[in-house]
Amino acid sequence: MEPRLNAFASPIIGKVFKHLIAANKPIADSTVPYATQELVRLRASQINGCGFCVDMHFKDAVHAGEEATRLNLVAAWREATVFTEAERAALELAEQGSRLADGTGVSDEVWENAAKHYDEEQLAALVCIIALINAFNRANVMIRQPAGSYRPGQFAQD
Repeated sequence: MEPRLNAFASPIIGKVFKHLIAANKPIADSTVPYATQELVRLRASQINGCGFCVDMHFKDAVHAGEEATRLNLVAAWREATVFTEAERAALELAEQGSRLADGTGVSDEVWENAAKHYDEEQLAALVCIIALINAFNRANVMIRQPAGSYRPGQFAQD
């Protein structure tokens, strides 16, 4: 599969993606566990059908030491026994935050459950993680960015 646009050669996409990647810095510095961040990114990417981001976040998580079994079960997290209650709350927030077009938004129940496990700054970080990954997913799906060639740390910022 060939992408509709070359995101790596486009000056406009390159500049915008550079800013989106930089926007992840405060999230990386937050106290939300890295594993939770990657689980959330992976789940949103699965929902949005972004193969490139599924590939990327699976590989980055494995590279950081996450168990492949847990990553494999993200799509079925409700039935899986390998996630903490806090991770489950973050995954549900990611699902509802990624499915806004379904018309329900994020329910008070889901928000309140997440607030049991995360303080205000952690919730802010989760909101930003979900918003940013959805932006990346939408761009990559629109241009049909192919999956499979990502290398862990490929887009790391200094």
